[in-house]
Amino acid sequence: MPLEGLEEEGLPKNPDLSLAQLKFLLTIEENKEATWCQLLAAIKENAMTPFYRATCAELKITEDAELLAELSEKNRVELSRLDHNIEDAQENLGETELKDALLERAEYLSKIGDKEEAIKALRKTFEKTIALGHRIDILFHLIRIGLFYKDHDLVKANIEKAKHLIEEGGDWDRRNRLKVYEGLYAMSIRDFKTASKNFFETAATFTSYELMSFETFVKYAVLSCLVAMDRNQLKTNVIEGSEVQEALHTQSELSTLVHSLYICRYDQFFVSLIWTEEQLKKDYYLAAHTQYYLREMRIIAYTQQLESYQSLSLQHMAQAFGVSEGFIDRELSRFIAVGRLNCRIDKVGGVVETNRPDSKNFLYQSTIKQGDLLLNRIQKLSRVINM
Repeated sequence: MPLEGLEEEGLPKNPDLSLAQLKFLLTIEENKEATWCQLLAAIKENAMTPFYRATCAELKITEDAELLAELSEKNRVELSRLDHNIEDAQENLGETELKDALLERAEYLSKIGDKEEAIKALRKTFEKTIALGHRIDILFHLIRIGLFYKDHDLVKANIEKAKHLIEEGGDWDRRNRLKVYEGLYAMSIRDFKTASKNFFETAATFTSYELMSFETFVKYAVLSCLVAMDRNQLKTNVIEGSEVQEALHTQSELSTLVHSLYICRYDQFFVSLIWTEEQLKKDYYLAAHTQYYLREMRIIAYTQQLESYQSLSLQHMAQAFGVSEGFIDRELSRFIAVGRLNCRIDKVGGVVETNRPDSKNFLYQSTIKQGDLLLNRIQKLSRVINM
């Protein structure tokens, strides 16, 4: 389990990524009233005028002019106070006090959802900051803004900067924290291999509560592992992973998905995929990858069963997966045609015959092909030299 009691001591939830999730739900849910009330309550509490305007425009919701005026006035008063603090620090105080004043203003702009101004203010604060740890924390804040708005360029650029600073002397906590940030970003761009690697390296020491709860972290780690790691890695990291197993006790559907695949209960696994699809479609970071993920999971299950046989009947395979023969026939035909499954279907006999690739023969053929290409290039080059 992660270190206890660190949720309150970690970095602030600014911007609050749960609000990005609520906003996303408003784009897909039919009954939006409860979600909108929850999001609007957070907007009012934090006087998020820029975020409110952007949300109304994106979701085609009519702005409440009275509310907008109230929130704008709160922003004006607070920004005036923060600007005064910056001027006072410049005239009467030292560099440390100036940096703190600049950071407070930047954090406020981020909190109310003014993306562009927050980024400018954080970069200005970064220039005034000397302490390495504080510079890395500012980069973490910029990464969170990028994750909130799905600004991949912003996230990628600041992850690279943070890596360089951590190599210069970042502490253990920030080094682990960066792995979680990078893992979440990798997952959002469908790099499940990097995501699963980073998530499981930090599972025992998770402290990045500003990004997500530990339960959500485990869900992301397991989902990434299922599609990116082989059976042995799945056993090591999930089936026998004490941190993950403890969290899975409270996530029964996720636990069923993992164990049904591992113990080859494919009919149960297919039922769990229905739950998985619902979860993915409602997730801000994974929704765009739903069809890809489900397809890859089915291929993994089909491959796992076919590896145990030289041949098996379509009827037996359909029964194992709890589907019709027609469904299995269509699925296998599609995946065989694009080279994702090493087998062939005997339609007359109603049998699936495995066709395991010969790695040595493949390497031999590949070497011959590359050798021919090299010889052709040498001959072309010799003609040019002779001329």
